[in-house]
Amino acid sequence: MTDFTMTKDAEGIATITWDVPEKSMNVLSFDGLQTLNELVDDALSDEAVKGIIITSGKPDFAAGMDLNVLATLREAGAEAVFDGIMKMHGVLRKIERAGMDAKTNKGGKPVAAVLPGTALGIGLEIPLACHRVFAADNAKAKIGLPEIMVGLFPGAGGTTRVARKMGAMAASPFLLEGKLSDPVKAKAAGLIDEVSADPMADARAWVLSAGDADLLKPWDAKGYKMPGGAPYHPAGFMTFVGASAMVNGKTKGVYPAAKALLSAVYEGAMVDFDTALRIEARWFTLIIMNPSSSAMIRSLFINKGALEKGAVRPADVADQRVKKVGVLGAGMMGAGIALVSAQAGIEVVLLDRDQAAADKGKAYSADYAVKGVSRKKITQDKADAMLARITATTDYNDLAGCDLIVEAVFEDPKIKAEVTAQVEAVIGDDCIFATNTSTLPISDLAKASKRPEQFIGIHFFSPVEKMMLVEIIKGKETGDRAVAKALDFVRQIKKTPIVVNDARFFYANRCIIPYINEGIRMVKEGVSPVLIENAAKMVGMPLGPLQLVDETSIDLGAKIARATRAAMGDAYPDGTVDEVIFWMEAQGRLGRKSKAGFYDYDAAGKRQGLSEVVKAQYPQADDQPDLIDVQHRLLFVQSLEAVRALEDGVLMDIREGDVGAILGWGFAPWSGGPLSWFDMLGAEYAAERCDQLVEAYGDRFACPALLRDMATKGQSFYGRFAPEKSAA
Repeated sequence: MTDFTMTKDAEGIATITWDVPEKSMNVLSFDGLQTLNELVDDALSDEAVKGIIITSGKPDFAAGMDLNVLATLREAGAEAVFDGIMKMHGVLRKIERAGMDAKTNKGGKPVAAVLPGTALGIGLEIPLACHRVFAADNAKAKIGLPEIMVGLFPGAGGTTRVARKMGAMAASPFLLEGKLSDPVKAKAAGLIDEVSADPMADARAWVLSAGDADLLKPWDAKGYKMPGGAPYHPAGFMTFVGASAMVNGKTKGVYPAAKALLSAVYEGAMVDFDTALRIEARWFTLIIMNPSSSAMIRSLFINKGALEKGAVRPADVADQRVKKVGVLGAGMMGAGIALVSAQAGIEVVLLDRDQAAADKGKAYSADYAVKGVSRKKITQDKADAMLARITATTDYNDLAGCDLIVEAVFEDPKIKAEVTAQVEAVIGDDCIFATNTSTLPISDLAKASKRPEQFIGIHFFSPVEKMMLVEIIKGKETGDRAVAKALDFVRQIKKTPIVVNDARFFYANRCIIPYINEGIRMVKEGVSPVLIENAAKMVGMPLGPLQLVDETSIDLGAKIARATRAAMGDAYPDGTVDEVIFWMEAQGRLGRKSKAGFYDYDAAGKRQGLSEVVKAQYPQADDQPDLIDVQHRLLFVQSLEAVRALEDGVLMDIREGDVGAILGWGFAPWSGGPLSWFDMLGAEYAAERCDQLVEAYGDRFACPALLRDMATKGQSFYGRFAPEKSAA
């Protein structure tokens, strides 16, 4: 069985069906491309065939190019990548020209695409080469070109065709932002041509009636002009100047795919279409060969997908899908957990100390549903059904029948212990108990449980409905069934899980707290806060460390500092940081929530700028450090903790280290994560740079023994710790 098959009927329509065996969605391999090429040749050369329809044998049309194929091409070198992409251009161009006479643009056979559902990446680029695109009226379907989200850009003609079809300005949301639309919106934008209740019937009717004029693409017609103006046109010039400024403003120059995409559109707009395709292929080759893009693909597509499919799940444990979950604590975190659980079709018992608090927690889901209905994200019936799954209560007896408990009460061991005892008095023997905590050791909290093997940590990030990562923490006695239960639950609520062993701050906070502290430490040293914040953003961090601590609240930082100092004693490393934090706390500058922190805020809580009050307390030094030095301090202090977490056995899989860093706290996504970043730098250079940073700034930058050993042996993290290919 091949990826593409063709049937011909008595009316003269050849239907090419794309259906990759043993895959839930279609992906395009080069073998599949060759088969498609042969079938198109067959249909075009057969005099009995009047036209062609390309469609899918699956409800979802396509997921995209097989990224493993691109990885193989990359290993073969730039020339192999370029040649492979040009072969793809050749097949799609053959579909587009469809046997037309090169001079008259007549005599071709109509080719229609029928999309029964979602069409992404190459799954849309093939239809874009067809003469007319018919999509099913399927509100759940998504249509678009999301390659930019994984460090690529549409490289099979999508960039050139969409830009020439819509103009650079209208195309930018789809190309530069990876915008996905339902079929109706995709048609309104001009991305596809028709939305139909019966797209196959409508496509057949169109194929049988289409004439020469219906087949000719605008860019192949004489006198074609790019919508909105080409780069040398006054209007087009302003468009491209604005687009360049926008791209550099958003990416800070660290995401190569966005710049390459814009270059391909700009340069391609000044030449004929076939030359533009060659330009696109050259820029795409450059991106494929860029280590940033390959790292992003590996972390954000391959590894993320593997973790979501259960790559680290205990294999010998039966399905642990959750039917009824009890959520203890109806504050912001508990309310968010209740919301995503109910959205996933799980029955929820939301419990708090008093009914008003429990009702307020359920109201969070009600408000969310109202917004969803108003924005047509969800129907009223589905919103009502979701809310009906949530029972707000104060009665622990309502937890009977729950197969999972998620405790989300205050970060106080005594309160958590009391709640644990009360819950275990009413739940069944098989119920798994999960505590949502960001800092408290799971093994210690499990001491309050009669069944520590069924006790596990689940660390959600706030706001729960928006943050994609969930950190699952194994205590010393946590059993495999508890791990499987947590993983299956996370999969149900459509989040990405990582599993780590118990240790202070687990994994995410272990890495992010040093990042915040390093920024605060630099303030104390007299480094300009403007330099600190912009250095972080220019290296790909979504928020500077000072803005981040303002958002999470300075009093929380002070609380963590006191608890950590008490636990570590003389080994506590952050006394300099505490001086600043405690001063801020004493001044009532607690961050955004108090409308005063490292930044100033207006009455509505909108950030106004870095505070002159803080600047006066910690004056800037006359000599400011080099930008790269500041950036290395901010990235190394996080990445070294990731290495130590792996070294200590907290991290059990390097994929989780990279995916968790990007999704959990936004570690420079262009790098693929902290371990991928060290692989880019090379272990030898990373170890050498550690030594330089230690000499200049202190022992917190000391090179871990693992990294030193890898430097000596010339190893990389993905070379030394590569997961089995079968798992990926």
